[in-house]
Order: sequence, then C-alpha cells, then structure tokens
Amino acid sequence: MSSAANNIIEIYRRHARSWTDARGKSLTENNWVDRFRSLLPPRSHVLDIGCGSGEPIAQYLSKQGHRITGVDSSPEMIEIFVANLPNQVGLVADMRTLRLEQRFDGLLAWDSFFHLKYDDQRAMFQVFEEHSRPGAPLMFTSGPEHGEAIGTLEGEALYHASLAPTEYVLLLEEHSFAVVAHVAEDPTCGGRTVWLAQRRD
Repeated sequence: MSSAANNIIEIYRRHARSWTDARGKSLTENNWVDRFRSLLPPRSHVLDIGCGSGEPIAQYLSKQGHRITGVDSSPEMIEIFVANLPNQVGLVADMRTLRLEQRFDGLLAWDSFFHLKYDDQRAMFQVFEEHSRPGAPLMFTSGPEHGEAIGTLEGEALYHASLAPTEYVLLLEEHSFAVVAHVAEDPTCGGRTVWLAQRRD
C-alpha cells in the first residue's frame, strides 16, 4: 500500500476538478463544523490543512466572519480555492513540512490528514501544536481503528490510514490538546470518524 500512499498528491493534482464536482457544495458536516465554530472567538483566523476547493467548509466559515488560510499540496486545488474564496489566503504547501511561523485560532484537517502514512500522521501533531494558539480547536477525521484502506478517485487507488483511537488520544495529550468530542463512524456525518480537540491554555 505504500506505493498508493506516495501517489496521493499527484492523484489530487490530476483530478482536482473531478473531485471538486463530486464533493459538491452541500455542508453535510454542519453539526461538526458548528461545534468547531462554537470554540472559536469572533472573527478568528482558521488554518485549513488540506483545504481542497474550499467548499463547503471554508466557504461556510468565511461567511461567518472568519479569516481562512487554506493550504493544499495540489496547486490545482489551490487555484480553485482562491477562485471560490478570493478574499482569503490559499497556499500550495505539503502539510508534512508546513512551517508558516504563525499561530491560528483554529485548525482543520478534514478528510485530508487521513491520507498520510502512520509515521507522517504521528509527526503532524507537532505541526498542529506549532500552528495553534492556546484555546484553539483542532478538528480532523480518521479511520475508526488502526489500519490502512484503499478507496478510489477517478479509477485510481486512493490511500487512507488510521492510527488506533488510543494513540490519537495520547498524541493529542502529548502536544497540548484535550479531546472535546469523538465519534467513530458518525451516521449523521456520512460515516466519518471525527475528532474535535482544543489546545490547552
């Protein structure tokens, strides 16, 4: 499966428009996004890691008065993001090596972080810590248990991986986050496994 993991960026580069069209603009995640938003101060600055096209989540937060910095490793995705959110910031960057030297009021890694291999996921918690202010919420999706899975995008193998829930809890604690809410395979959110945490003061 490691070869599939190494192809993630190129797959999203080739199929940025197809993915965007398939994703659509319906905010089926609204319950979780609103829980995340409830932990943000007014007019916060949110870092969206693996932002894709920016729709619908970044677009929704922007309309609530928040500033968004979206980062994605696909230049094609960032081009769409900037077109969708012209008053926000879109940056081409690999989340694994992200060093913005800036701290944010909230961090998202929705349907993005779970494309990384195990050790890359573990290393991301340092990235989360370095880019978050005290009190900042962090929300990401994972698998329900430790393991790898292969999906498809336009007929190409799309890699996913997850650590065990106990390891996510430990990594969050080690990097100054406390779990606020966690639901495995949430039926109200398309079966996603969702983590919502908050940076300790």
